[in-house]
Amino acid sequence: MTDLITPKNFYMSLNQKTEEFYIRLKEQLTNQTLWPTHYLFKFIVPTDDEKIAQIKQAFENQDAQIETKSSSNGNYTSVSVKVKMKNPDRVIEKYLEVSYIEGIISL
Repeated sequence: MTDLITPKNFYMSLNQKTEEFYIRLKEQLTNQTLWPTHYLFKFIVPTDDEKIAQIKQAFENQDAQIETKSSSNGNYTSVSVKVKMKNPDRVIEKYLEVSYIEGIISL
């Protein structure tokens, strides 16, 4: 089990704008949602089986419902992941975990 996100251990390597985004997201998730809850992650990646597999791998063994849909021209794939999350920290951890996938856009 990983430790909870704190400014000291997780935000140190992020730039100021990204750090502010995740702090705001955590506040919103904390104030607007009862935890644990099912959370819907949405990502867009260039259509590439390896990139899609990396997203799926990030949610392995979590009983996640994963759906993919190709764009009309086939250049991009949207990946929706519905999974039960323990708290806002875990949501942010997942966003950070997949953020290293080249070309990913988190919605």
